[in-house]
Amino acid sequence: MKDFKNKVAVITGGASGIGRAMAERFAREGMKIVLADIEAPALEATVAAMKADGATVIGVLTDVSKSEQIEALAAQTLEAFGKVHILCNNAGVGAHPRATWELTKADWEWVIGANLWSVIYGVQTFVPIMLKQDEPGHVINTASMAGLLSLGMMSPYFATKHAVVSISESLHFEFAVRGSKLKAHALCPAFVNTRIGESERNRPDREPATLSPIEAQVGEAFARRLATGMPASELAEKVFEAVCEDRLYILTHPERKPEFEWRVQNILNDRNPDVMSMIQRLASGKGAS
Repeated sequence: MKDFKNKVAVITGGASGIGRAMAERFAREGMKIVLADIEAPALEATVAAMKADGATVIGVLTDVSKSEQIEALAAQTLEAFGKVHILCNNAGVGAHPRATWELTKADWEWVIGANLWSVIYGVQTFVPIMLKQDEPGHVINTASMAGLLSLGMMSPYFATKHAVVSISESLHFEFAVRGSKLKAHALCPAFVNTRIGESERNRPDREPATLSPIEAQVGEAFARRLATGMPASELAEKVFEAVCEDRLYILTHPERKPEFEWRVQNILNDRNPDVMSMIQRLASGKGAS
């Protein structure tokens, strides 16, 4: 898609972080914006701020883990603007570091609902609408570097992000064989300065976390990397460029590519990963060797 003016973008998790930054970037191109988020105060504040900057925007309070709420989001989008041209399945959550066998069913259900079912519901609901329009459009699924790499202590997060990358790749092939005007994108950032480390604030059944020393160490390293991560506005600019270029893989942190290569080389060479070395290098920001 080359002409963005008066086109419509729907962005889940749009009240803050990456979602808000993408919304503001698309709005600067003259797009009409639909923001979906589960946090009502943040959603209202973001809509008000964007309107004050001249954007055409509405907010829809949405729990993306519920299919009926995604369907309601689509209905309100069409009622307000008639069409949808860019879908950003961006909403997602992190989690406290925890060994896989210590995770509860509720832990898995919360992360899978927000990170994976939200993308599935978004695709099932919006893609048929976008195909019927027969106009250029884009489906941007926010995965992560965690969708291309596997480490410990955050199994649900890594598992769901790998699934989001795979879904995006499937969409790429499916759109192509249909001769569709739609394009798919897998957004795979590394550390971005957002509040994803505070995701538990939106968890309905949240309880104070008691972490082991290693879990606390991993959590602290993760928090440090987020605090010094890429500004969300810079990431949004990279997303816009990738959309203009129809790139499937949006790797916003090229300095992290050696880590993905490290994983692939381990697989190709039947080599076990050097776990502690990788954790230390990730914590330091140096990447894998």
